[in-house]
Order: sequence, then structure tokens, then C-alpha cells
Amino acid sequence: MPGKKSKPTDSKDTKVPTPPKAELEVLSCLWQREKATVREIREAIAEFRPMAHGSVVNLLKRLEAKGLVRHEKGPIGKAFIYTPTHRPEPTHRRIVSEMLQRIFGGNGVAMVSTFLDTKPPTPEELDQLEELIRRKRSDKKSRK
Repeated sequence: MPGKKSKPTDSKDTKVPTPPKAELEVLSCLWQREKATVREIREAIAEFRPMAHGSVVNLLKRLEAKGLVRHEKGPIGKAFIYTPTHRPEPTHRRIVSEMLQRIFGGNGVAMVSTFLDTKPPTPEELDQLEELIRRKRSDKKSRK
């Protein structure tokens, strides 16, 4: 759809499917980069998921069929530029919610504790987390 420059959507009402792991890794790469060619995606994920060029193309075709990515002709050569059609937050929320229920039995403190133990936060990240907790407390008090 060349020429169409719409921003990814973030509507909570949008039913965005949760793709399988390999598709999700390709989509995640696009969310981080905002746009990329097949080659750029393949190189970006090669360290943890080495794939042939054709395999990445097939995953992108599946994502496009699901309405999760779109492509347009690149400015040079034959390469297509792929972009995500939705923001990552709805998919992130769904995956984390499923993980919270399936793995942690709904115990959010256990899940967050595991995340913090798995990858200890930097001092800057701790400051951000403290600010987030302050905001959540404030939001909760204002709703009472």
C-alpha cells in the first residue's frame, strides 16, 4: 500500500491476534525499529533466531495476512520495507496477562519479583519503577 502513511493504532478495543513465537520475534524487531527490510530483520534476530531469508519472508507474509504488518516498495532496488500496523502495548498486555495467570497463578508480586531477579534493574530503571508505583498509588487514591 504505497503512499499510505497511517500510524500504528493502539485502541484497546482492537482485537489484535497474539502471533506464535517466531512471528512475535519478527514483529518485535519491527516494533523496535519502526520499519525494516527482510535483510535488516534477519540480521537483527540472527543472534537468538538464525533464519534463512526465505523463512523471514514467510513469517512476514503470515503477519501481513493477519493484518499485523504491511509492506511497501523501498526507495532503492527490489527490497520491500515492512512496518507494523499496531503498537506493541495491546500485544504486550495480553501476553503478560496470560503469563500472570498461567505461570504465576495471578500473583503479580511474584511475577514482578521474578522479572527483577532475572534482570536486575539499573539505578535509572529503579527510579522509573518508583515513579510508576507513586503514580499507581496516586491514581488508586483519586478513584476512592
